[in-house]
Amino acid sequence: MIVQVICTVCFLAVNTFHVRSSFDFLKADDMGEINQTLVSEFLLLGLSGYPKIEIVYFALILVMYLVILIGNGVLIIASIFDSHLHTPMYFFLGNLSFLDICYTSSSVPSTLVNLISKKKTISFSGCAVQMFFGFAMGSTECLLLGMMAFDRYVAICNPLRYPIILSKVAYVLMASVSWLSGGINSAVQTLLSMRLPFCGNNIINHFTCEILAVLKLACADISLNIITMVISNMAFLVLPLMVIFFSYMFILYTILQMNSATGRRKAFSTCSAHLTVVIIFYGTLFFMYAKPKSQDPIGEEKLQASDKLISLFYGVVTPMLNPIIYSLRNKDVKAAVKYLLNKKPIH
Repeated sequence: MIVQVICTVCFLAVNTFHVRSSFDFLKADDMGEINQTLVSEFLLLGLSGYPKIEIVYFALILVMYLVILIGNGVLIIASIFDSHLHTPMYFFLGNLSFLDICYTSSSVPSTLVNLISKKKTISFSGCAVQMFFGFAMGSTECLLLGMMAFDRYVAICNPLRYPIILSKVAYVLMASVSWLSGGINSAVQTLLSMRLPFCGNNIINHFTCEILAVLKLACADISLNIITMVISNMAFLVLPLMVIFFSYMFILYTILQMNSATGRRKAFSTCSAHLTVVIIFYGTLFFMYAKPKSQDPIGEEKLQASDKLISLFYGVVTPMLNPIIYSLRNKDVKAAVKYLLNKKPIH
């Protein structure tokens, strides 16, 4: 899996270098001869090429968005009000649920409007806000998944030291660092992207203001963007994945050393939900960015239907599956949800 993410980083670099090369012909003398009109808004192409299925996508995305809000909302409430879930693992899970709500709320409403409205434009500032939240939530989720893997490693491999290593101060600090780092990383990437001049073509062949699609429209040198994105991908994609990989290697080794079959099953069950979420998250992320055609500019080939589905899967289906996976594969969460649903109000 580490090899996959390294490939993702390489593809990001190749794609952004391709953007830069497309503007190399604009020399200083030529730029003075071109009447540039700076872009004040962008046109989100979305599914404009498939008008017959726009209403179908609208209904599907709306249903999935409601499931995201309800499912993740229930998990957050359960982790707050059920004392049995006041542990590091469920604290991180609550953060992950809140993150999924924030991420989808920054993009899904505009996507729904885009699908049923003739007006498919987004303002320059609106695009910047959408890009910031998308990048911030993605970066933070990578770090949170790494933190959750470390939590499982300590719980299974060092159970006696678990309360000491993962004290309340420690896991609150870990989550805070994840949110702060993701926000700073996104602020840097967004500012570097939106400071670029955009002239001429303002059509983004995507559902949202995805950073690579936006950079395709810049009419300036994006070398600094390339460098910062590669560094960002190494820090927020590769590093957390290495933590996950080595954590599960140690977990697997520890489980195989157990003599009790019941103990092995219990250990596997505590990790299965998190591991499933990791595979879905990184798997869709890899396939979304590892396909060069998914970022073709307007005037060339349109995005293939498979690329649209991958983008939709990453942006909507993955946040929807997270609470379902944790609810179905975790007895504590199921018990907490049942307790909250069956709890009688006090008169």
